[in-house]
Amino acid sequence: MNYPIDVSNTVLHTPRLTLRPWRLRDLDDLFAYARDPEVGPNAGWPAHPSRDHSVPILLRFITEKKTFAIEYEGKVVGSVGIENYNEKLLPQPDALRCREIGFVLSRECWGMGLMTEAVRGVIRFLFEDVGLDAVVCGHFLRNARSARVQEKCGFRPCALSYIRTAAGRYEAEMMRVLTKRNHLEKA
Repeated sequence: MNYPIDVSNTVLHTPRLTLRPWRLRDLDDLFAYARDPEVGPNAGWPAHPSRDHSVPILLRFITEKKTFAIEYEGKVVGSVGIENYNEKLLPQPDALRCREIGFVLSRECWGMGLMTEAVRGVIRFLFEDVGLDAVVCGHFLRNARSARVQEKCGFRPCALSYIRTAAGRYEAEMMRVLTKRNHLEKA
C-alpha cells in the first residue's frame, strides 16, 4: 500500500548534507543541475532548456510535499523524491506500508558518495520516523551509478520492467526493494 507522505516540515541532516523541503529561491540551483544533458536523461527526463522550464517542476516539488532538496555546502545539488510505487508490478499485502524513492544529483558531485549518504538518510527517515515496511527504488539498466547507490544502500533486485520515460522513450528498469527488516539487519 502506498503510504501517505508529507516532508514539508522535515529537515534531515547527514554528515555532509541537509535534506529539506524545496524553496522558491532554489530555482537557480535546480536549473544549474537540471540543464545538464548527462543528469536528467539518466533519470528519465529531458534536460531543462531554460529556467522557465524549471519553474513548474520546482512548484510541483513544493506543493506535492514529497521531494527533498539535497543541500551541500549551501547549494542545492539534487533531490530525493518519495513517489507512489507501482502496486500492479509489485503487489504487496494491503497492510504493508511502502513507497518508492527516486533521486538525482548534479554531475559536479558524482563520485563523492553524496547520493549514497542522502539515500541512507531518507531510508532512515522512512523506516524510523514514518514507519514504512519497505522502500522500492528503480534504475535504468544503463545507469550503473544509480544501481551502485542502490546496492550500497541494501536494495535487492525484485522485478524488471519496461517503462515510458518523461522523455518519451521506453527503457528497461530494474526495480529493487529494501525491507525494514533487511535494513535493520544490515545496520
